[in-house]
Amino acid sequence: MEKSKITARTAKFAIGQVVRHRIFPFRGVIFDVDPVFANTEEWYNAIPEQVRPRKDQAFYHLLAENDESEYVAYVSEQNLVEDTSGVPLRHPQLREFFGAPSNGVYPPLELVSH
Repeated sequence: MEKSKITARTAKFAIGQVVRHRIFPFRGVIFDVDPVFANTEEWYNAIPEQVRPRKDQAFYHLLAENDESEYVAYVSEQNLVEDTSGVPLRHPQLREFFGAPSNGVYPPLELVSH
């Protein structure tokens, strides 16, 4: 018998897009996308079961920030919404990955002409 496969959907958000968490007070810019969950089982099981996201959706790596700090976050698509505030991000690693924002989107450095 053939094992069932998880089919990857198209990611809703793109690299360079600014998003915010649907529940928690942080936002960030996407710097990488996994089409399905690709973190450790330990990380996944640390999430309380009642709010644990499905694995068969895109997961995003964010240069994230809240009022107190900047960090890297790994967030499921179901927990993100587009951030349309237009407020620039202050994350210290931002310039390592992206150019100056244009219309609320940070262009990846490899796409920025020098």
